[in-house]
Amino acid sequence: MNLHEFYYDLPEELIAQEPLLNRDESRIMILNRRTGEIKHDIFKNIINYLNHNDCLVLNDTKVIPARLIGVREDTGGKIEFVLLRRLKNNEWEILVKPGRRAKIGSTFLFGNGELKAEVLSTTEVGGRIVRFSYEGIFEEVLDKLGEMPVPPYIKKKLKDKNMYQTVYAKHEGSAAAPTAGLHFTNELLEKIKEKGVKIVFVTLHVGLGTFRPVKEEIIEEHKMHSEFYVVKEDAAETINNVKKNGGRIISVGTTSTRTLESVADENGVIKPGSGWTDIFIYPGYKYKAIDGLITNFHLPESTLIMMISAFAGRDNVMNAYKVAIENKYRFYSFGDAMLII
Repeated sequence: MNLHEFYYDLPEELIAQEPLLNRDESRIMILNRRTGEIKHDIFKNIINYLNHNDCLVLNDTKVIPARLIGVREDTGGKIEFVLLRRLKNNEWEILVKPGRRAKIGSTFLFGNGELKAEVLSTTEVGGRIVRFSYEGIFEEVLDKLGEMPVPPYIKKKLKDKNMYQTVYAKHEGSAAAPTAGLHFTNELLEKIKEKGVKIVFVTLHVGLGTFRPVKEEIIEEHKMHSEFYVVKEDAAETINNVKKNGGRIISVGTTSTRTLESVADENGVIKPGSGWTDIFIYPGYKYKAIDGLITNFHLPESTLIMMISAFAGRDNVMNAYKVAIENKYRFYSFGDAMLII
């Protein structure tokens, strides 16, 4: 397929710069993936579209304050690090800007020198491997000095780090939030449980590869990034039992979807375990695990819009985005939601 088949034109004013005060009062578009029919609602009414024997699958990863602003030790030149993943002990894979300042052997200071980093090597994608030195506990130092690595299209500084965190975030390790989950409140999740819907958590640590543009004209030639997942035994058992008893598996976000589709066998049975997935889902892919998907509105020509097009059909999705723009929905990480069933 051609990359431009997933392009749409978005007015800049529709890019949400901050979340709503009440998370569950964002709008939600309901898209019937078989007929293409569209309805409009408020997110807190999502309970009306869930059946008592369904299962909602959420990603409980927690975003770390992975963005560090510091200076090169010898020249004082400004530098920006974004932590991608811990490799061992105090060594991390990072993105760096500007890259020309981060030569092998160069050192950088953050805060009042509370955190120091030395560049050890470069990566294939232009990142760096660095070793940090500090006093005390790394997570505490990072929490003090780091900022949330919000996507580049969000220009406003966050007033509160928790704005870019789901209410059920638990396992630290993401460089970006699983944003479909940002719409849920604890109260809404309780109401959903009371209806008899099972709620299950999986973990996928979201990397910044999520935002990496697809550069290949033929999308099948795009190489997908890897992300680490964990699916526990009790989660797999609950999902499999719901499926066996005729309930639907509703995935919250593309990250939960990637996880489930990575661990499902040909019959849709979920296998517990952990590991790295580089699954790339685009039209032509046959879904094995999910029956419904809650998601946000994604960037044009992104792997995420390709993934939902594989689930709902490209024509249905592109039409839904056209309708969303006409109705002035809010787009991207802090924007409105879509339920595809």
